[in-house]
Amino acid sequence: KFGVFIHWGVFSVPSFGSEWFWWYWQKEKREPYVKFMDTNYPPGFSYEDFGPLFTAEFFDPNQWADILKASGAKYVVLTSKHHEGFTLWGSKYSWNWNAVDVGPKRDLVAELATSVRNRTDLHFGLYHSLFEWFNPLFLEDATNAFKTRKFPTSKSLPELYEIVTKYQPEIIWSDGDGNAPDTYWNSTGFLAWLYNDSPVRDTVVTNDRWGAGSICAHGGFYTCSDRYNPGHLLPHKWENCMTIDRSSWGYRRDARLSDYLTIQDLVKQLAETVSCGGNLLMNIGPTHDGRIPVVFEERLRQVGAWLEVNGEAIYGTKPWRAQNDTVTPGVWYTFSPKEGKVNAIFLSWPVSGILELGEPRAKLGETQVKLSGYKELLKWVALGEKGMVIALPQLTPQQLPCQWGWTLQLTDIN
Repeated sequence: KFGVFIHWGVFSVPSFGSEWFWWYWQKEKREPYVKFMDTNYPPGFSYEDFGPLFTAEFFDPNQWADILKASGAKYVVLTSKHHEGFTLWGSKYSWNWNAVDVGPKRDLVAELATSVRNRTDLHFGLYHSLFEWFNPLFLEDATNAFKTRKFPTSKSLPELYEIVTKYQPEIIWSDGDGNAPDTYWNSTGFLAWLYNDSPVRDTVVTNDRWGAGSICAHGGFYTCSDRYNPGHLLPHKWENCMTIDRSSWGYRRDARLSDYLTIQDLVKQLAETVSCGGNLLMNIGPTHDGRIPVVFEERLRQVGAWLEVNGEAIYGTKPWRAQNDTVTPGVWYTFSPKEGKVNAIFLSWPVSGILELGEPRAKLGETQVKLSGYKELLKWVALGEKGMVIALPQLTPQQLPCQWGWTLQLTDIN
């Protein structure tokens, strides 16, 4: 239900504007990017020159793993390679443009995989970009309208087989189809191997970004678009991949506090997403020297603290017949099938201390209402056939079981 996305690469060195820095600077020649380079770097400085500056000297995979665990996430997805083509492992197919040959001189994928597996119960996943903006082989294939397949056969596919065999990730998060069809990428061939013969065939899950036209139509789980939050139930498993920094997936040195989503925003996203059958994949961007910025760490630990109290309303739940309440806004429902409980997550505490719910059908003398993190049962009154009014306990702010959203657990509901 909840995972952490990590965007880390050479783009973390300029850490300006966006992880699309190279494209915006060299291809689109956007003014802020051109100006940034002219002002701060010598003439003739190329994007490749950022490679040795991606140093990761403060990268402590154990510390990262501990932060991930504290967030309450159950999976993590690391960018093994973004559209810049730089691999965070010593890929045989990315000579001199990888983290073992250049920069950190370390296998960052292996180190994080080991720490996550040794210190947490999180599932380890890898993001991998199919295309590369400026790879000459890809550009040649594109010029030939993808009738030639030099790039996927010599670079993209061999890398995919390499990361699966070497690191055995349980999530393959594909991205960046470069407007080429799945036949160009031979996605079906790779996926057939992945699900039938690969070392992770029994555990792996994949997303839907395997070629132009496949997004939101084919795949293990749908992503549909970045920051996708439909607000209603979908018939297929889906994921809302989003960023704590509203404007970028990679770290930005010039970000302001108002650019970051608050913990209230994040709890709201989580409740909405899970109630509509989705997973939330929340992204952080580490620095070029390998730190998780403190603001990201704080947000992750806050989500973890919230899940400590309200986790039962998130983990292992299914969508209920109603996703949100018809009477009171900001109430989202989930269903715990094992316990037969309906969970009502409400995002603001009513001034009156009375919460009205329009959806549940309560049974007199049978239905019980509990506030997660609070011992005593709550009093309630049914409103005819459908709906109920619940008296919340009178608590001081210090006595509240948590902040930023609360859960009512309803048992024996019709």
